[in-house]
Amino acid sequence: MRLGSVILFVAFCSFTAYYVYEPIPERIEERWKLMLTNSFFRTLSHLADLCESAGLKDYMDVMYVITLLEKIVPVSDEHVKVTEEKFDGVEVVLYQPKRQGGDARLRRAVIYLHGGGWCLGSSRMSPYDLLARKIVTELDAVVLSVEYRLAPAHHFPVPYEDVHRVVKYFLQKGVLAQYSVDPGRVAVSGDSAGGNLAAAVSQQLQKESGQQVKLRAQALLYPVLQALDLKTPSYQQNKDMPILPRTLMVRFWSEYFTSNKALFRAMMANSHNSPESSRLLKFVNWSAFLPEAYHKEYNYSAPAVAQGTEGEAAGVDGPSQSFADPRASPLLVPDADLHSLPKAYILTCEYDVLRDDGIMYATRLRAAGVEVTHQHYDTGFHGALMFTVWPTDFLIARRMTDNYVKWLKDNL
Repeated sequence: MRLGSVILFVAFCSFTAYYVYEPIPERIEERWKLMLTNSFFRTLSHLADLCESAGLKDYMDVMYVITLLEKIVPVSDEHVKVTEEKFDGVEVVLYQPKRQGGDARLRRAVIYLHGGGWCLGSSRMSPYDLLARKIVTELDAVVLSVEYRLAPAHHFPVPYEDVHRVVKYFLQKGVLAQYSVDPGRVAVSGDSAGGNLAAAVSQQLQKESGQQVKLRAQALLYPVLQALDLKTPSYQQNKDMPILPRTLMVRFWSEYFTSNKALFRAMMANSHNSPESSRLLKFVNWSAFLPEAYHKEYNYSAPAVAQGTEGEAAGVDGPSQSFADPRASPLLVPDADLHSLPKAYILTCEYDVLRDDGIMYATRLRAAGVEVTHQHYDTGFHGALMFTVWPTDFLIARRMTDNYVKWLKDNL
């Protein structure tokens, strides 16, 4: 009996080690912690696939557990006043420095947009709450965290439109005055899908002639910026990397547009472009906009183009999908629309499928005359900046946060 127990124990430990271990690059810090963290994400993804295959629950409904586990109720503390409000009908969490008697200074403000592939995430998750408090206390700034509606219940352009409405509402002079915000010192920022929304709203506001208050800066943290070519070198190199493998990112993209699984299959094959969207491939041609060092061993090949509208090309009935809409893919705007954009901070990670999106955008912005600070982490992985809460607290997350906040302090 004792020998049988030992054998079972050894077998269990061996299976666990086999399941947890992944061939993660040696350069990544705290590799075993990342393996353990990612084993949870992989297990949840497998469960989500199983539930969807069995017709029990949609994939994203199961994955939303990640959001629920991190959700908190933001409360005020001795330094930060926290309120939950609605701006033009959209829920927001507002963080403000607690005023001292007679303090009438105008402050900086950061409008923050959470990540999660437009399908997951919340401004009320503990990592975002911690980040907002850090910005408030270190910059003496107001932070507006937006609770935009999520896909697949609300497909594109609903998440974008929620963000656009909030930013337009907040940038009214009367509203800024109400919260003691300096109209000349407002930034929009976001990570991953939030970086996508931040880039898109920055572009749209610059084109709106009636917009009196302009954004001072945009800070994009490992942003997702284009849906036309899902086989850039970073998509290929990092297709099996932890946290955001290529399959999951493609699923996020397809769920953002439609619940029809035909689009997911087309995007996985990189064959979802129509003649309409293919005309914009020149703006995401990585052989032109990606520095040679990031080409690796990959050679550029333009994505296949199917006949018909975008929806028909992807095998999706109904309205054509908005791959070519710059509100969904900010990297697709013409050069002429880039030169008037606010200064930018772009953070990218080597081991991230979205690495090349951010680098190409930095290249194009600089060529258009925009002031860009591009901070690349050679040992970074997608989502790293949000891993600041025990037991998934990573040293690289602390460095990223400090550098990001320092840039805001110096440039806002």
